[in-house]
Amino acid sequence: MTTQELYSQIQQKKSFLCIGLDTDMKRIPAHLLDTEDPIFEFNKAIIDATHDLAVSYKPNTAFYEAHGLKGWQSLEKTIDYLNKNYPDVFTIADAKRGDIGNTSAMYAKAFLQDLDFDSVTVAPYMGKDSVSPFLAVQNKFTILLALTSNVGAFDFQTQNTNEGELYKTVLKTSQTWENSENLMYVVGATKAEYFQEIRNIVPDNFLLVPGVGAQGGSLQEVCKYGMNDNVGLLVNSSRGIIYASNEKDFAEKAREEALKIQQEMSALL
Repeated sequence: MTTQELYSQIQQKKSFLCIGLDTDMKRIPAHLLDTEDPIFEFNKAIIDATHDLAVSYKPNTAFYEAHGLKGWQSLEKTIDYLNKNYPDVFTIADAKRGDIGNTSAMYAKAFLQDLDFDSVTVAPYMGKDSVSPFLAVQNKFTILLALTSNVGAFDFQTQNTNEGELYKTVLKTSQTWENSENLMYVVGATKAEYFQEIRNIVPDNFLLVPGVGAQGGSLQEVCKYGMNDNVGLLVNSSRGIIYASNEKDFAEKAREEALKIQQEMSALL
């Protein structure tokens, strides 16, 4: 998927909603636990109920890897289902990988080629050679952690260096890398006051924005300072949508919550 195709989906659906599939076996409805693959059955129901309201889905791989081989199979089934049934949506492997070159090359192969996600989240701490293998995969996107939504973000990301705050160095330096047009950045909604400065550095790249909803981020503030001419935002909501109910009506309730956000996005667009 190209950025233009993503923008077309945003226009068509009047939405820039990304739904996080952080599927926790302890929180899914009890009746699904009797199925062969509860995680996949939960994901499938959520996707079917919300695909016309969301332009992206983001499985957090930790929730799958924690279950070993069975969890990995659930992840594989989920991305296969998305790619075959809803090829118009943008898929994100929220894996937060990043290691020396040959290791990153294997991570890139696993998520962008074997599983065939459109993108993967990557930690930039180890620098250019840890990110380049992801950027080398054609027609795929690398989503760098820039300024995250958690409290601990202030431990390192906003610390001043000789070149300014560290997250700004990440943004500026990464723009010099080969295939930087295929970069997106994670910027937390709880850091809305930083969006204007971030847009001055990366005016054209898409931003993946977690932290709206359960973490208290403001969608209006994010859009006021972070939206560009092509929208340039994917705003993620996970728990607020997928766990709107833990009863048999869970998919219906998830749709209701997704619709609330989509309607707010439509008005902002």
